[in-house]
Parts: sequence; C-alpha cells; structure tokens
Amino acid sequence: MLTFIWGTSFILIKKGLVVFSSDELGALRIVIACLALLPFAISNLHKVEPHRWKFILASGLLGNLFPAFLFAYAETRLASGLAGVLNSLTALFTLLIGAAFFRQSITWMRMLGIVVGIAGTAMLIFSDNGSADLDNKFYGLYIVVATICYGGSANIIKFRLKGIPPIVMSSLALLTVGPIAAVYLFTTNAVDKLQHTLGAWEALLYIAILAVFSTAIGLILLNKLIHISTPLFASSTNYLIPIVALMWGVLDGETIQLWHYMGMVVILAGVFIVNRAK
Repeated sequence: MLTFIWGTSFILIKKGLVVFSSDELGALRIVIACLALLPFAISNLHKVEPHRWKFILASGLLGNLFPAFLFAYAETRLASGLAGVLNSLTALFTLLIGAAFFRQSITWMRMLGIVVGIAGTAMLIFSDNGSADLDNKFYGLYIVVATICYGGSANIIKFRLKGIPPIVMSSLALLTVGPIAAVYLFTTNAVDKLQHTLGAWEALLYIAILAVFSTAIGLILLNKLIHISTPLFASSTNYLIPIVALMWGVLDGETIQLWHYMGMVVILAGVFIVNRAK
C-alpha cells in the first residue's frame, strides 16, 4: 500500500506544478494534510509527554515540511519518474543516520551498499542525460537532501517516539508544521490563482489527493511499519516505489534514457545490499 501511495505521489506533484509554484504546492500539501488529521490531533493533545514535543516537531519538519518543498522544487526541472528513483536513497540515509546518532550497528557490507547507492545517484544526476526535461542536473540534489530528512525522521520516530500510536504521532507531527505552512501559503499567489487561473481547481485536486494519501495516510502507515519493525525495514518500500513512479511517468509521456536505467539499477542494488547485509 505504501509503495503504491508513494510511487504515485511524484506524478501528482508534477500535475500540481502545472498551475502552482513549487513553494505553493509544498505549503498546500502540508496544510491540507494537517486539516485531514486535525480532529485526531486535537483529541490527542494531552496524550503526549511535554519532553517529547521537540521530537514530534523534529519529525514534522524532517518527515513532512522540508521534503514537501524540496520534492516540489526538484520536480520543476526533474522528471517525476527519476524523482521516484532518487527517493530510494532514503534507505541508505536511514542507516547512516541511525549509526551516527542512534548507535545502530553498521557493517562493512552495509557500507558497501551505501557506496553503491551513492554511485548510482551520481550516475543518475550527472550523466549526459541526467535530467529528462532541462539541462540543469543539480536539481536531483534537492531530492537527496529530502531523503536525508526522511532518514532522520524515521530514526526519531523509532528511537525517540516509541509507544505513541501511529495516528496520534502522525496527526501531531502535522499539527506542529501545519500552521507554519499556512502562514507561508498566504504570502503566495495560491488563492489568487484559484480565483483567476484556468485549471487551478484541477491542480488543487491533485495536490489534495497527494496531501491526504501520500502525506496523511502514508505517514500513518509508515509510523505503524516503523513501530512493528525497524526504520531500515520500513525504508525497504523503496524497492518498488521507483517502479510505480516510472510507470506513471512513462504513461505521462516522460522519456527514460539508458543512463537513467543504469543509474536506477545501481541505486536499487545499493539499497538491496544495505537491507540484506547482516
């Protein structure tokens, strides 16, 4: 379920960007997701110890707010299918951050997987055809930063927010960042576009689907998966996300070059090594 939900999110971002700018899309995504889970957040405010709020805020920032803007900005220059492939680096950064800050073990085999994954990313970003649309290949680095954020959030959820029910954690994390996104949203032209731009409501529908499913529901499912397994296992959904993302991209007319396929294979090989290594 997570694979399909998140694999579809990249094409939804692309459709939303037809009318809205990347920052407008990012803000709308967070605000709508926050509103979708607001009843759960309000009814569970008293269930969290005061010392845990800083970790909930950190999870909201790293797992939701920052990536929402970073992915949208990256997809202004990067094909949605390639964005989905780069997202698979989440598994590698989950391991690295877990080892660096949460005392998780890291073996030479897992280090090999990390190196392989980074090499595949370099192939995808810096190859001669590193971007499907424009010559600027460095936009893939925004997604790399977003996957680092995801890796940090996954470890925080597992090791600092253990015991909090997934729907409670998800709704409160979005509650901490929803007002930030709302304040920023009203500094943009999003409302004016809804009133005067052709196709704005259709684009908003795509963003709403993205917010409710990929952000709100997806976050609940991820939190549940992390609680019943490990952050690294939860990030293994990255095996199939690129396939779903590429499928939607090809159906939407995106062109995938040979270098892209090679980079994808190398990245997924790195993720596979990391997840299988003992």
